[in-house]
Amino acid sequence: MKILTAAEMREVDRLTIDRGIPGLVLMENAACRVVDFLRDRFPSLARENVAVFCGKGNNGGDGFAIARQLFNRKLCRELAVFETFDPEDLTGDAQTNRRMLSVCGCPVQHGLPGQPPPATLVIDAVLGTGITGPAKGAALEAIRFINTRFPLAKTIAVDIPSGLPSDSMEGAGEFVRADYTVTFAAAKRTQCLAPGYEHVGRLTVAHIGTPADICETSPNLTLNLTTPDDIRHLFAMRPCDSNKGMYGHVLVVGGSFGKSGAPAMAGLGSYRSGAGLVTVAIPKSALTAVAAVRPELMTEPLEETESGKVRFAETAHVLDLAKNMTVLAIGPGLGTEDETVRFVKTLYAELETPAVVDADALNALAGDLPRTNKTRIFTPHPGEMGRLTGKSTKDVQADRLGSARELALNCGATVVLKGDRTLIAFPDGETWVNPTGSPSMATGGTGDILTGMIAGLVAQHPQDWKRAVIAGVWLHGRCGEFGAGHWGEEAMLATDLLDFLPEAMDELRPTL
Repeated sequence: MKILTAAEMREVDRLTIDRGIPGLVLMENAACRVVDFLRDRFPSLARENVAVFCGKGNNGGDGFAIARQLFNRKLCRELAVFETFDPEDLTGDAQTNRRMLSVCGCPVQHGLPGQPPPATLVIDAVLGTGITGPAKGAALEAIRFINTRFPLAKTIAVDIPSGLPSDSMEGAGEFVRADYTVTFAAAKRTQCLAPGYEHVGRLTVAHIGTPADICETSPNLTLNLTTPDDIRHLFAMRPCDSNKGMYGHVLVVGGSFGKSGAPAMAGLGSYRSGAGLVTVAIPKSALTAVAAVRPELMTEPLEETESGKVRFAETAHVLDLAKNMTVLAIGPGLGTEDETVRFVKTLYAELETPAVVDADALNALAGDLPRTNKTRIFTPHPGEMGRLTGKSTKDVQADRLGSARELALNCGATVVLKGDRTLIAFPDGETWVNPTGSPSMATGGTGDILTGMIAGLVAQHPQDWKRAVIAGVWLHGRCGEFGAGHWGEEAMLATDLLDFLPEAMDELRPTL
């Protein structure tokens, strides 16, 4: 699903109108979709009292059209409509919808009431995506009224909560605190990226007739929000004559003395996500610890330094091993001793096999990251991202989207920037925002599980590896949501994620 800036959305609307769908029809379609949402979400709509607050722009025009449909079709018990502006300021399609509402006989109150009506549902159609800077004047008064005078009502924002910026939270003023937002044609940036997304309530994207080639399939619009439909095709039922050789072989390279758990978890993540075979290559002193985790994990001993890290001399051996593998996952628990750093850098440069690069392998590459044209998938947390880019963690977090895209473009690798709303940036500029996840995942080892899951899915779908990466991130976060429901946000462990993977995958199965 596309994510657009306000300027991109205006251009999409302009092109749609130029194709022959009038703005008034788009406004009517938007109103229909909001009314559809109300009927679906609130089965008791006929017993609800609805208050609609309209501004003077197109967002207000949507509000008038919504009110007209509710009034004409007698869909709610009581309806109160408020215009928050001087009627003389209305123009265009918004003016037309205001006039049609009056012709229908629906009363409209000018200004805010002294006492709020007894509304159980509040429709916010005061300001849309065209706002620049903080809300002020009559619009700000309406925002404050909606936020403070309806403590028991549910608030539904039309397109975007009034006052919330469309593109960035920087410089945001006061905005409506919505329980639900129904937006049109495509999601908007603050509705999807942290920290803005948490202010829109539950988001619904409604299609209003915009041609797919203008919006959803346009190659010029590169920011996307992952939905199950984007990755569902990867989870079709397997053929009856399946065998392990059909689903790839993952080689996990990691671990060191005292840190055998990380590569073991990555290996488990690969297996649970569906890989046919998994081999963990690890310093020989930690081999038995990994083998004891699950008997299915095959192991490959590596010579080690005195401190239990992988020796540089093992480079040729691992390169040879990787020739028979579908994908390599490198980094969990590896350490950053000098010999190990040289080992990582040489593998990164010479390996032809696709590789998921995580943890200490990322740290080994920091400060000396060559550009590549091979399939490389980085999975940094913000601290690792800072080391890779030479930025502070604070600067990375201040512009997560820009940081991820810049690194992917500069180094030629895919960047999975972990955190609240994990980002997946591909070198060609295509970028995805992942909507799944939970604070329960803020515990050691969840990143190792993610590395394994991505590797396992890439192993199964090497020809569609981009969507496999996107799917791995989505499933990882969804397992976190299920895990939080079972264990709570404090008690869940990283390996608990895998217990919920079957349930998360079942949500993605294509229906017959």
